[in-house]
Amino acid sequence: MSTRARFRDLLATAPADAPAIEFEGEWTTWGTLRAVGDGLERLLTEAGLGAATRVGLILENRPEHVAVIVKVLGSDRTVVTLSSLQPPARLSADIGRSDLPVVIGTRQALAQPGVREAAGEALVLELGADGVRPVGPVTERVPLSTDTAPGVAIEMLTSGTTGPPKRVTLRERQFDTALATSVPPPPKEGLFRSGVSIVCTPLVHIGGFWGALAPLYTGRSIVLFPKFALEPWVEAVATHRPRAAGLVPAALRAILAAEVPADKLASLDVVTSGTTFCPSDLIDAFLERYGIRVLPTYGATEFAGAIATWTLSLHEKWWATKSGAAGRPMPGVTLRVVGEDGAELLPGDTGFLEVRSAQSPVGSDAWQRTADLAAVDEDGFLWIRGRADDAIIRGGFKVQPETVKEALERHPAVREAAVAPLPDERLGAVPVAAVELEEGAAVPTGEELRAFVRDVLLPYEVPAHVVVLDVLPRTPSSKVSRVELLERIRAEIGLGVSA
Repeated sequence: MSTRARFRDLLATAPADAPAIEFEGEWTTWGTLRAVGDGLERLLTEAGLGAATRVGLILENRPEHVAVIVKVLGSDRTVVTLSSLQPPARLSADIGRSDLPVVIGTRQALAQPGVREAAGEALVLELGADGVRPVGPVTERVPLSTDTAPGVAIEMLTSGTTGPPKRVTLRERQFDTALATSVPPPPKEGLFRSGVSIVCTPLVHIGGFWGALAPLYTGRSIVLFPKFALEPWVEAVATHRPRAAGLVPAALRAILAAEVPADKLASLDVVTSGTTFCPSDLIDAFLERYGIRVLPTYGATEFAGAIATWTLSLHEKWWATKSGAAGRPMPGVTLRVVGEDGAELLPGDTGFLEVRSAQSPVGSDAWQRTADLAAVDEDGFLWIRGRADDAIIRGGFKVQPETVKEALERHPAVREAAVAPLPDERLGAVPVAAVELEEGAAVPTGEELRAFVRDVLLPYEVPAHVVVLDVLPRTPSSKVSRVELLERIRAEIGLGVSA
């Protein structure tokens, strides 16, 4: 069953009192989701915005926002995600360049400076727990070609770790394929399955979007958090006893640091970890403390989710010898690694990662090159070696930020490091870095850290500046934001913010 057909079926036939989403201690039923969706449908129909209409949603982790997504997908329209976590100026710019016929958001989101102006002539709808209402008159309009996207399920922002976020188009084919290969199908009898999934990743990120939509599609209810918070999350696990959960590395560290009692997590067999690289020592520490296996996942927004992962059986058999790998390809996914000339490399050699899958934006018969440098070993495991487009060219020499990051993280005081390119008139760019320290560690100076890495880095790889920050700046998906990182480093070394 397609994603659109499944959500149409649920909205049409689910019992009104069937629980769908728990949020802040209260359950939202399928009846409430239906009411929000019906109200939205009336307004869109009144405005003449039918199938394939691009619907902009300033997305927050709230039940009514999930209701809008389910309705838009179920009515053959296109969800265009807008991040509520962006500063107002960036949100307004995103709305303005997206050329949307309708923009939906909470009263607070719509009231931010510049947002209403950026929406222009769009139908603006205010979204609350009880549904949607128009802001201004609803007048019928003839959709322009830019207003519609036939066959497109979602237009979603990437996380923006290396520059301004890009909008990625996900077609129905990609979305349906990703669901078919990663979650159980809807039950053959009845509408629902037992079990509850816990979602704490931002819905505006592909991981959070999947975290909410996939359980509903397969018939489970969800517990939705605005963001990860240790004590409420632990209590939700203890109450609902899920067998699996999804967490980013920072959340895993928080659980370990708080010494959460093992009995609170006793129901969990596995934890999946995506959005960013999960260090092997963190995975090992979690297994040793709780007996729970952490399964890394590799994917991208462009592929509608995961394309390689660890399963529980793979982890039990191979983790001891393949620690650090990103897993094996998902069903229906083929991976290869090629050189700069496009020729396929031998197992274990590092080159450009290419993917062939129905989840790919170019279809199932063509190879799609990613921005990652990788190797695929003789046993079919994927190893991510860095980003092809992350290289910093310093006076003609290529510096891989991952290499510098790993060198800094060898220092016993450093919990995590991040590297960015600082423009330089003479050399083109130089690597600079920031570090986040282990709790209670003595604070090293930047020069001490630079001296420390000289033993393992080539001279041109040594960062020109290293600064110590209380916390590294992060995107909604918990990746380090290189855009904000560079601004923080510039401020720390006295260069001010860039123009």
